[in-house]
Amino acid sequence: MPSWTRRGLLSVAAAGGVAACTTRPASLQGSAGARIDAAVDAAIAELYATVSGSEQLASRAQGLLVIPNITELGFFAGGAYGEGALRINGVTVDYFSLSAVSVGFIFGAQAYNQALYFLTPEALQEFRLADGWTLGVDAAVVVNTDGAAGSLNTASFNRPIVEVVYAQRGLLADASFAGAKYSRIYR
Repeated sequence: MPSWTRRGLLSVAAAGGVAACTTRPASLQGSAGARIDAAVDAAIAELYATVSGSEQLASRAQGLLVIPNITELGFFAGGAYGEGALRINGVTVDYFSLSAVSVGFIFGAQAYNQALYFLTPEALQEFRLADGWTLGVDAAVVVNTDGAAGSLNTASFNRPIVEVVYAQRGLLADASFAGAKYSRIYR
């Protein structure tokens, strides 16, 4: 029987976290697209109701990716996962998942919604063609915390992608998106 070291246990735990964040849950079989679309509809309604300027920004955007109910858990190593839909002109064109794994000072659990506004055709095209796209420095980030009424000044964004994080629930000591990966879901 092998002897377990702390390093070996940490490696197994990290591998398990990666597997948990990248596999598709069995509950998404069947009418998964309809379930995702219903959750995205509710998340968009909440976005427009709580973040002023978000609807005007959506009308300017080439595409809008909404991932509702992203769940993030952490205890030294952490992971996040969520599924959503990319909409162009209000119509779902693709389904995507967000997964992230992180190691460090991470304690707690939270859930939140995320909206990515693609403001240029090039940014949208790059996202749609990429296999495993990651959010980079080209994005402006807006975080609406504690249910406060945030606002978006649609004239002030000069970046091709605007990320809005809203409807946070729970408590997590670190809420960074470092290493988040967006992957197409085939249904």
